[in-house]
Amino acid sequence: MPEFGPESKVREVLATLGERGREALRRHGYDTGDGFVDVLSQYQRLEHAARTERLRDLPGLLEELNGPG
Repeated sequence: MPEFGPESKVREVLATLGERGREALRRHGYDTGDGFVDVLSQYQRLEHAARTERLRDLPGLLEELNGPG
């Protein structure tokens, strides 16, 4: 499993972790919505999402994504 970092894209999280990644993003404030049709958001880096306040607690999210599933 890849190691996720601030430069990882939302799309990579979803493609790799599926529903587990979607739930982790939601818990940290990032709503992928139903079907996640916003193409630009799919390619947003986690760091950029945090900086623009679409995502809370980036270090906590990364720990959750990289922890045992």
